[in-house]
Amino acid sequence: MSENIIMSLIGLFIITSFTNILATLKTILVSKKIMNPVYMVVFVDAMIFATVVTKVTSSTGFHFTVAYACGRTVGVFIGNKIEERLALGIIEVDLFLKNKPKSVRVEKMLRKEGYTVNSFLAKGNKGENRYKLEVVIKRNEFKIFESIIEECGVVNPTLKIKNLSKVYGKITATSANTTTSSAFKLAFK
Repeated sequence: MSENIIMSLIGLFIITSFTNILATLKTILVSKKIMNPVYMVVFVDAMIFATVVTKVTSSTGFHFTVAYACGRTVGVFIGNKIEERLALGIIEVDLFLKNKPKSVRVEKMLRKEGYTVNSFLAKGNKGENRYKLEVVIKRNEFKIFESIIEECGVVNPTLKIKNLSKVYGKITATSANTTTSSAFKLAFK
């Protein structure tokens, strides 16, 4: 295999990885209904895709197809890792605790940090009292939430986490005190 073909294969792999990162991010943005950046991503992706497909279909040899397939696979993997780091979206976290004093402590701490908290008395699997705290937060602030409950002595809690597309009304989905919060400092140590 010549050096020119090897460089073409490496270039194809890198470009295909990049376009698949864009495609993965586009899918995530569409699912979160964040539409403005999607239009540019689709345009760039389409331009590159048309060029790459032309190269793959006009080439001779199976190695271009393999480089293309490997690039797509790596692109999805990297795109997923980027999405995990961005943590776009809003989630509702339901925290279930058996201990009422801990429940009250967590509730007060979350409110102190600026979150809206709904609290309920619930019944567990065997009819036992449980205390449910319902908190709507930005997905990228989940580590702050975890550090707050950890600071209150809650270990290995029962959590129910749901993705939300929108929140209306008087609900604070982000910490009002993130710059001064002890939980914020804990979350990013």
